[in-house]
Amino acid sequence: MVTYAKEEMVGITEFGKSLGKYLDKVTSNTFNKLAIIRRNKPEAVLIPIQEYENLQRAYDMLEQKDIEKILSSRTEEDEEVSHTKTISIDI
Repeated sequence: MVTYAKEEMVGITEFGKSLGKYLDKVTSNTFNKLAIIRRNKPEAVLIPIQEYENLQRAYDMLEQKDIEKILSSRTEEDEEVSHTKTISIDI
């Protein structure tokens, strides 16, 4: 679970009133992240675009590795069956 310092949390009403101020704090790295609180719980997190792009790239790489793992685990027999399977239909 991620933890947030008190200054890294803002209520949604205050966030809406001072969006520019909070955006500046995140983009200038005054804060690494800003949790937006609604009904006393974090609902969203504002992070710099570079951080988001890094996270997305890492996710994409992990997803690609999972796909490669699945493909490499297929046996030759599995590949042969998938290419030669026929279906009979009685009419």
